[in-house]
Amino acid sequence: MILIVGGLFLLGKATYEIHDKLEGEEGHGSARVRATLGAVLVQIILLDIVFSLDSVITAVGLVDELGVMIAAVVIAVGVMMVSAGAISRFVNRHPTLKMLALSFLLLVGFVLVLEGFDQHISKGYIYFAMAFSVFVEFLNIRIYRRRRQEQPVDLHQRYSERERPSESAGP
Repeated sequence: MILIVGGLFLLGKATYEIHDKLEGEEGHGSARVRATLGAVLVQIILLDIVFSLDSVITAVGLVDELGVMIAAVVIAVGVMMVSAGAISRFVNRHPTLKMLALSFLLLVGFVLVLEGFDQHISKGYIYFAMAFSVFVEFLNIRIYRRRRQEQPVDLHQRYSERERPSESAGP
């Protein structure tokens, strides 16, 4: 049940974010809205439960020693905390990677729903598809960088600090 609910949550959240980034209206500084602490905590807890449960189930299947499982989870969390800032900055500089990451969330959500219904898909297929997609995207970024130094696409931002010059100019 947790896998199904978590998968559906990921499917819904990723779909909303993709739509918002590609087709949503650009926000303005005056339209700032603060997320409530409760809403942020619920989202973090749901994502944490889904991904932690998947990781713990994988660790239990791979290792019989409780100490090794605990150490693996602690090391994984530490690596995520140390690298999160650098990865976030890199993804923000390359919006196509942001869309690729959101599509991966769709894929993971779909796999979680299937696993919730006892339909197993080999993780090797999933990881290969993701690795191949990232490889192709890095090639695109490298080739594009040689041609131009500007951003390849302009994703909508829900809340922008200031209006763009073309939006503030009169007719």
